[in-house]
Amino acid sequence: MIPSVIVSRHRTIMDVFDKTPVVDRDAFVAPSASVIGDVQIGHGSSIWYGCVLRENGMRNYLLQPPTSNTGDVNSISIGSGTNIQDNSLVHVAKTNLAGKILPTIIGDNVTVGHGATLHGCTVDDEAFVGMGATLLDGVVVEKHAMVGAGALVRQNTRIPSGQVWGGNPAKFIRNLTEEERAFISQCASNYTNLARVHAAENAKGFDEIEFEKALRKKYAKKDEEYDSMIGIVRETPPELVLPDSILPDKQASKSS
Repeated sequence: MIPSVIVSRHRTIMDVFDKTPVVDRDAFVAPSASVIGDVQIGHGSSIWYGCVLRENGMRNYLLQPPTSNTGDVNSISIGSGTNIQDNSLVHVAKTNLAGKILPTIIGDNVTVGHGATLHGCTVDDEAFVGMGATLLDGVVVEKHAMVGAGALVRQNTRIPSGQVWGGNPAKFIRNLTEEERAFISQCASNYTNLARVHAAENAKGFDEIEFEKALRKKYAKKDEEYDSMIGIVRETPPELVLPDSILPDKQASKSS
């Protein structure tokens, strides 16, 4: 008897009606993420595990016939070097109290923390959205602005450049420090480097994965003090060595 096989119907990249996601070849989309419909993802950006980026395709055509002046503006656009972290949701606004149809536009080198929700809003370059924050329709987060973790930013709120907002509803807290500006830039860079490691790991075949499992099992019992006592030198296989780009301490020691 042939055993039954459970096949996942999950599709990481999925068309809806006539809309197809466009993902740069150097972007990373985690296998458990969902990128659906009219979504564009730029160079070096990363969409992490459990994220959903959904645009509903032809809903504008179904709800209201397009004209030469309107077109289909319900889209999600993500620039270069941006990271959308695990379990975040990015969606568009097809209808609201103001009757506006709003895309979601996220610029370059933006960090969106775990579990955030972005709905019909704009986040400019090098801005930061904290974990669990919610940005509602018409919100604009300007360059070098920061939204605190868990904040609820109400409709049509504009967060000026260089400010930190937080709370429910979100309000101005203080100005951004120079250290926080540098942190935003570094955070985006770190995630770009980390995404390369995850992309390479997810691209491995079954045989390669099993081979590395065997290597890890073998080297798990490594005891450097004991090895030095009996004169054994064990070199870590290159397959198990992480790149310098995600090991800041290793980079610093090389430069010094």
